[in-house]
Formats: sequence, C-alpha cells, structure tokens
Amino acid sequence: MKYLLIFLLVLVIFVISVTLGAHNDQVVSFNYLIAQGDYRVSTLLAALFGAGFVLGWIICGLFYLRTRIALGRAERKIKRLELQLEQPAEPAAQPVVSKE
Repeated sequence: MKYLLIFLLVLVIFVISVTLGAHNDQVVSFNYLIAQGDYRVSTLLAALFGAGFVLGWIICGLFYLRTRIALGRAERKIKRLELQLEQPAEPAAQPVVSKE
C-alpha cells in the first residue's frame, strides 16, 4: 500500500510537470559535452526529469542490493554459529592425577 501511494505521488508530480511544461514552447539552446542542440523547454525538462528519476532508482537499487547481500551473509553466519552451538561439546579429557 505504501509503495502504491509513493508511485501515485510521483505520477502526479510527473503529470503536473508535463502539463506545466507543455504550455512553455520557448526554444532554448542546450550545450552538452559532445554537441549542442535546440530544444523546447518542456521537452528538455521532461527528459532531464526522467533521466534523474531513472538514475536515482538505479543508485537506490544498488544500495538496496548491497544491503540484501550483506544481510544474506549475516544470516548464513548466524545459522552456522547456531549449528555449532547445537552440536554436543566433546567432553574435556580428565587430567590423570597419580596418588603417591
């Protein structure tokens, strides 16, 4: 339910951004490292918003994946230690004391 609400919020923000951007037909010159292009402001904003959104999800996904891998390793270590505790301990050798 929580994820559905977050998705709807992002969708509403995106729709509002596109709607407001569609009324702005001004053409701007956008310089990037390789070349230069003339784009409408609405198209440029939508493309950059989309690219930032995708990049943010990729970065969050990588952190999530790293955390899940660390959790899996910790759970395996805990299970291994629990198995060691369940095994009966070897009785310690009794020292031989001679009575003289």
